[in-house]
Amino acid sequence: MVNQKGGVGKTTTAVNLSAALALSGQRTLLLDMDPQCNATTALGLEPTEGHALVRDSALAESIEKTETDGLSAVPGSRAFHDIDRLSTAGERESGRVRRHLDEAMEGYEYILIDCPPSVGELTQTALAASTEVLMPIQCEYFAMEGLTQLIQTIKRVIIETDGRLTFGGILLTMYDPALELTREVDEEVRDFFGDIVFDSVVPRDVSLSEAPSHGQTVFEYAPRSRGAYAYTQLCMEVLQRD
Repeated sequence: MVNQKGGVGKTTTAVNLSAALALSGQRTLLLDMDPQCNATTALGLEPTEGHALVRDSALAESIEKTETDGLSAVPGSRAFHDIDRLSTAGERESGRVRRHLDEAMEGYEYILIDCPPSVGELTQTALAASTEVLMPIQCEYFAMEGLTQLIQTIKRVIIETDGRLTFGGILLTMYDPALELTREVDEEVRDFFGDIVFDSVVPRDVSLSEAPSHGQTVFEYAPRSRGAYAYTQLCMEVLQRD
């Protein structure tokens, strides 16, 4: 989950898409690589003193279960030393992260990574270890601003990883069909990116904002909400694309 901006629904999507995949019967792991650790606390977990990705021990030793059946998580860390080590990862450290994920993949159908809101080295480390990138875009005035830099970064990683990384999709968030601006952004994004944009959209829904403060996914907090329905639809579309 990548976007250079904060507040676009990146962590909300990481948490709730992970939960939706797990509830659909897919063994799912959410890996928090954002030093803010919002994905960790949104699942009712605590940040760790040291990030599992910088350790030599198997990632499985740091995986924690969540309240959602089938969903596990690797909590994030706010430790400056770990953040610096992952952010300045050379080939050796990037290889370590990739090995950790490849080994963990044997036990899961999906591993989702919540990246920090930047195109810096920490995000690039996550991209280099991934196979697909999903980009949430908010339906607001500056939605397309800065995307050129992000797309160039993604393209460079795709080349450097010999095509291991691919574009998984673009998701429109904070969607309000009653607003002309939303319709304009929708049209602009779909014209620019084409079929890579998901048909599913995530509406503005207070339940999505409130759920993390209770350490819950939207499916636990408000299972009948518009937000829960939206992420159910997105999950179905992700499974169909795969």
